[in-house]
Amino acid sequence: MTHDLVAALRPLLTAEASAEAHAWGAEPGDLEQAVWLRLLERLDAEGPPEDPQGWLRRAVRSEVRRTRRTTRRERRYGECDEPADDRDHGPEQLALNAARRRALHAAVRRLPGRCPRLLAALLSPQDLTYREIAGELGISQGSLGPERSRCLGCLRRLLAAEVAAREPRG
Repeated sequence: MTHDLVAALRPLLTAEASAEAHAWGAEPGDLEQAVWLRLLERLDAEGPPEDPQGWLRRAVRSEVRRTRRTTRRERRYGECDEPADDRDHGPEQLALNAARRRALHAAVRRLPGRCPRLLAALLSPQDLTYREIAGELGISQGSLGPERSRCLGCLRRLLAAEVAAREPRG
């Protein structure tokens, strides 16, 4: 079963990895290896995907996004003399960052209409594409940008009202 699935997916993975890797400056072999590893982990945990070709395409795009994110952060050794990250990551800063994230997510949940689902998808750690978000929300991909702008405007007004209400007067 697993051997048949791998044999059936090999040409598609080679084509998808090659196309995506060259478009984003990644190595096709590295991309293929990451997707095979992801597939093996999935087979071990959940079994084969219902739509193997669709799953494979999504996995390739996800790995490309992950590769782009890590490539942007990487620097060659010796490029800079300062520490790679000079931000304070002490317990106080971590607690403040967590509190800000909780406050943001709480404000997002109070928004009207589709805004909570849309902004939650945009804030998702899964790094969903516009196509995936539009499919999840059941709206067209072209209306996602204007909807996002409207929701961000609502969020700005909500947060501005909360900040203004908390300031001491006098």
